[in-house]
Amino acid sequence: MQVSVETLGNLERRLTFSLPADQLESVVDGRLREIARGAKIKGFRPGKVPSKVIEQRFGQQVRAEALDAMLRENFGNAVREHSLKIAGNPRIEPASGQDGELAYTATFEVVPDFGDIDVTKLNVTRHTAEVGESDLDAMMENLRLQRRTWREVERAAQEGDAVEMETWSQAGDERVPAEGVERGAALLGSGNMFEAIETALAGMKSGEEKSLDVEFPADWRVPQFAGKSVKVHLKVTKVSEPVLPEVDATFIKSFGIRSGDAEQFRADIRSNLERELKGALMARLRREVGEQLIAAYASVEMPPRLVEAEAQDMARQAVEQARRQGQVIPQIPADAHLGFMDAARKRVLVGLLVGEIARRNDLRLDPRRVNETLKLIASTYEEPQQVIDLYRNDQQLMTGLQGRVMEEQVIDWIAERAQHTEQALSFSEAIRQ
Repeated sequence: MQVSVETLGNLERRLTFSLPADQLESVVDGRLREIARGAKIKGFRPGKVPSKVIEQRFGQQVRAEALDAMLRENFGNAVREHSLKIAGNPRIEPASGQDGELAYTATFEVVPDFGDIDVTKLNVTRHTAEVGESDLDAMMENLRLQRRTWREVERAAQEGDAVEMETWSQAGDERVPAEGVERGAALLGSGNMFEAIETALAGMKSGEEKSLDVEFPADWRVPQFAGKSVKVHLKVTKVSEPVLPEVDATFIKSFGIRSGDAEQFRADIRSNLERELKGALMARLRREVGEQLIAAYASVEMPPRLVEAEAQDMARQAVEQARRQGQVIPQIPADAHLGFMDAARKRVLVGLLVGEIARRNDLRLDPRRVNETLKLIASTYEEPQQVIDLYRNDQQLMTGLQGRVMEEQVIDWIAERAQHTEQALSFSEAIRQ
């Protein structure tokens, strides 16, 4: 196979290579004969389906799969032959070639030259934390809160109570709603309602009414109220206090502990908190090491197409997150990614450096660490085993997970060799991102 490499820019290359057409046809024919031996097609006995029918039914798919496999294999061989370090995915397109050959060009970017990567010059803060008994108690209270019930009370509302209400507001000449009232509920102390209104609800009993003037900020989510002084009318219709369940065998069994044993329950909670803490400390270490790498190699040119692709992906993720939060975003602007270019460049820089450090030091993926990380992810769901099975049966998910674990292994490797100081945190401080 003849291969030529052109330099299109500092980090962009074009590789031209060819495939023997008869080799492709040989692979396709072999695969179609294999299919013919076991194909079950209505109107034909197994193994007796005419080759023309097999070609019509499966030829296009088989040829596409065979061509894709040969392209990847031959492109990979050419890259290794010329000692090229690819950054991102290549763009492979057909080209004109000689008779009997299928010619292609692959345009791609390469990893920049980082020179000598001396991680011992980095200075990293490594945070430490432990799960204490008070953290177990706090989590136990959180679990009780998750299973609380509500009991109506006649007294005045106080923090922690659920208050049901009817409201209407006057903003200048506009009444909201135009007729009648809006009905809603608030959990006092949660901070989910505008502070002045929540404060006014505290101390009110069922049946009581109150009017207050509220100054809403210019960016308030209700357009009719944004930046205005609004008279808000409140009527409390119901006040309920929380009733927390006892930590008894029934409560414990509801979390999957069949024995209902309190000590086993605390042990399971500790195990979950320790996994959560491990993930949080790694996230902090990843940021620490990343910031150090960015500062040390900020002057190195990054592959522009790879950076732009990363920025576009970050923009899509931001829009998707906004939509999940209820924001209406009809269309993503064409230039939405421009605001993410700096962050994307930093992310690409760290990613390429981590990959280069792994390559130069022959670091390998640890399967045990993959399993541990998968369990950590799964532990945040109600049915952990279903999540584990989902990853095991989805190659794309597993590839992403393996990439994340490999990055963490390299981050640990860097941190162990860098100059570092330790900083102790409480559990709550450590998991607060």
